[in-house]
Amino acid sequence: MATTDTDPGATDDAADGTGDVKVRMDAITKHFGRVVATEDVSLTIRDGEIFALVGDNGAGKSTLMNVLSGVYRPTSGQLYYEDRPVSFANPSDARERGIETVYQDLELMDDLDVATNVFMHRFPTRLSVGPLSLIDWDRTYERAAQVLDDLGQEIDPKTEVAFLSGGQRQLVAIARAITFDPEVLILDEPTSALSFAGSELVHETMERLSEEGHTQVIISHDIAEVFRLADRIGVMYRGGLVDVVDPATTARDTVESLIRTGARDGV
Repeated sequence: MATTDTDPGATDDAADGTGDVKVRMDAITKHFGRVVATEDVSLTIRDGEIFALVGDNGAGKSTLMNVLSGVYRPTSGQLYYEDRPVSFANPSDARERGIETVYQDLELMDDLDVATNVFMHRFPTRLSVGPLSLIDWDRTYERAAQVLDDLGQEIDPKTEVAFLSGGQRQLVAIARAITFDPEVLILDEPTSALSFAGSELVHETMERLSEEGHTQVIISHDIAEVFRLADRIGVMYRGGLVDVVDPATTARDTVESLIRTGARDGV
């Protein structure tokens, strides 16, 4: 990560959005030894919105989301969830609060079918004897089919993941996350390396989740994607949050300038 030599304490007051605050980060700083990954970042994520976080490699966006998802504890600063201070020791703590992450590598097992990937380690059971339990495979496949149908996708839950397209694989990872019933869903580069058709599948699913009131945070290098999907865009530069903008009233050139230089053109 790059060390920061800019003013990283920008907040999102200029594009505050509407609705109740779901997540608030107050002066979040994360150091790895002498390396400054994020410095004094303050922002809000509002209930039901799609919030996009953009920036070059090393800008700090993934580190910031890893703080929110419980992978890292901040060096300093405070995280608030529904206006209450929280501290996550690990991703399981964040999951219990309703925060779930779909990582870029998806963590799917190609040689297993869709339903098994969706419910791995959490299978519906039909009989328990002491520490042993029998998986209810009928319910497993029925529930997997229902989750995929709720996402608006027709994917056979008995299909091996190895035979799915890139977009369908991403949807299986999203389906797995949805089974945890999250209130906040973080998606790390959700359409990276996907075809146009695969990206469309994912975009349609995210739009459907938004219509259903899910709060989503996306980390993306795809400016066209964030302008299509996001209600607000936060721009990271050298560990700091330099601006939060409304894509409906902000030019793409402005966001690209913020990503490159940490400032708007002409500033």
